[in-house]
Amino acid sequence: MTEKINILLVDDHPLVRDGLRARLEAVAHFDVVAEAGGADEALNQARAHQVDLVLMDINMRGTNGIEATAQFKQAFPQIAVLILSMHDKLEYVSQAIAAGARGYVLKDAPGKDIVFAIETVMSGGIYYSAALARQLSRPQVHDSFLTTREQQVLQHIAAGQANKQIARALDLSVRTVETHRLNIKRKLGIEGQAELIKYAVEHAHGGGA
Repeated sequence: MTEKINILLVDDHPLVRDGLRARLEAVAHFDVVAEAGGADEALNQARAHQVDLVLMDINMRGTNGIEATAQFKQAFPQIAVLILSMHDKLEYVSQAIAAGARGYVLKDAPGKDIVFAIETVMSGGIYYSAALARQLSRPQVHDSFLTTREQQVLQHIAAGQANKQIARALDLSVRTVETHRLNIKRKLGIEGQAELIKYAVEHAHGGGA
């Protein structure tokens, strides 16, 4: 990737932002165009600058990073949000992804991982730090991300049923089933239908859903 990526850093610790800026601007096609110490300031900076990606902390005074991510996705749906946090609890990961974040990187990750995460997200992918990815590979953990209805839909996908069949079985509209499919894929970091079916077959019946 060689196109310039304009980055907004959001963290309430100036020293952390200084370190991140130095690390990121060592990459030729990264440009840190603005910084913010909180959600309101971040939204104002996004209005004032051309921003492609927000690198967002979670723990901040006032509005936390997950709530700020939701605000960003509503106000600026074209801007990608990547969480950079010290917290490795999967509940934070699931909340961040549900809020619209495209990835989650731990602050103790090597600098090259943060660079790769930004490039992955800007290429349309989803990125998790290696330590999180290992936890996310466990089916029971994945299942905990899903609502009861989403688990039911996953079971029917595993059985090879199409949306119309699932809708009939669960007494839902086809559109609602499609929404559940999209939510399942987003929560699990799955891109295509084939990958979703593969996951469903491998995990739905054994995941205790």
